[in-house]
Amino acid sequence: MALNTEYQPHHYQVYSTDFILKHKEAGLFLEPGLGKTVISLTAVWLLLYDYFDATKVLVIAPLRVARDTWSRECEKWAHLNGLVISKVLGSEKERKMALYKRADVYVINRENVEWLVKNKEWDFDTVIIDELSSFKSPSAKRFKALKKVRHKIKRIVGLTGTPAPNGLLDIWSQIYLLDGGERLGRTYSGYRSRYFHPQKYINGGIPADYVINEDAEDKIYEKISDICISMKALEYLEMPELIFNKVEVELSEKEMKLYRKLERDLLLPLEDSDVDAANAAVLSNKLLQMAGGAVYDEFSDVKAIHDRKLDALEDLIEAANGKPALVYYSFKHDRDRIKERFDAGEINTSEDIARWNAGKMQIALCHPASAGHGLNLQDGGCTIIWFGLTWSLELYQQANARLWRQGQKQTVVIHHIIAKDTIDERVMRAIDEKDTGQAALVEAVKARINQYKEGTINGSESV
Repeated sequence: MALNTEYQPHHYQVYSTDFILKHKEAGLFLEPGLGKTVISLTAVWLLLYDYFDATKVLVIAPLRVARDTWSRECEKWAHLNGLVISKVLGSEKERKMALYKRADVYVINRENVEWLVKNKEWDFDTVIIDELSSFKSPSAKRFKALKKVRHKIKRIVGLTGTPAPNGLLDIWSQIYLLDGGERLGRTYSGYRSRYFHPQKYINGGIPADYVINEDAEDKIYEKISDICISMKALEYLEMPELIFNKVEVELSEKEMKLYRKLERDLLLPLEDSDVDAANAAVLSNKLLQMAGGAVYDEFSDVKAIHDRKLDALEDLIEAANGKPALVYYSFKHDRDRIKERFDAGEINTSEDIARWNAGKMQIALCHPASAGHGLNLQDGGCTIIWFGLTWSLELYQQANARLWRQGQKQTVVIHHIIAKDTIDERVMRAIDEKDTGQAALVEAVKARINQYKEGTINGSESV
């Protein structure tokens, strides 16, 4: 990564920085790759040293982003080299020391927001929330803690590429942190009752499964349009070419019988233990494991089922002919089995990220939840392999955006290893149709279970 690079912003970056300067409450819903960090830091520099409209800035971010991304951006761009970053991370003693340090910007991970509010007299006049969507739950401790000090914050910026991955119910608490409830109301229940209605009632009349009213989406967007801007990467950047590839593997008849038995009976008796699934969500999890080649039993021991995906992964790596590959896995036993077969590294630390971006890691393993937001990995390669799929569209898109983003100079190829006639196909279909999340996975498995109960399918038919 080049340091002290001259910043030559795109027009949308100039617009976005100016938007922050002109709005004390600003939501930047910018897709990955559009440069949210440099946009924000440029605004911070101007607010601190040109406008004199900020004195102490707090950035709240996912842990790895707090640890790596914000300081790295300051080092990268020449106009930001003067900004002093203090990382409020690590042990409690280390966090307290970081808070005493004189700095322009204090960066803390979102898990420690509650601790910060409890243990420090609040004196941050400017707050930037990197990945505002991580504050989507109004019942979360981090949201409640920040809500307590919201009135002390003079200027607040919320950054995210996916403000409502599971629907607009998620957006209330995010907008509340920006405007204190001015636009969407001061309570979540009030917001929900105005714009949504329940699909059903449970336990004697408790409303559940809320869906948005017919005309509500446009009303919500109109309400927040004055403080939020939304941009898609494809509209503003010359993005690298993107190729999707699906690699099918086929389980043997014996392996499929094991898979079908668990799917049908919610129980798979093995030689010295059982694999059982208490409900649809657990069953989905177990079936995804079996599609991958191994499954945890009742004692949390790993039971190997097949090596079909490992064989396909070997073929893809061989075909890459030495080019680095970023491999996303779903379960720890996926990671362990891959490492047993291949000389693979992991992306967990700042040093790992540096090694990958320097081209010193041919196969890098990463869980999509760990690479979800803010990590810049595009310098290290252009090939992604999904060994295990995720139901989360947000995680899927964000993980892909680690390589397919501004600055990537090569065509990005995304391979998906899919076990034929298994739940993998349902997950892939849900991703293609952008119909993912907990509700989708539960409904997919329930529908399958009901088909067995009704006798409309037998143990040999496909999904």
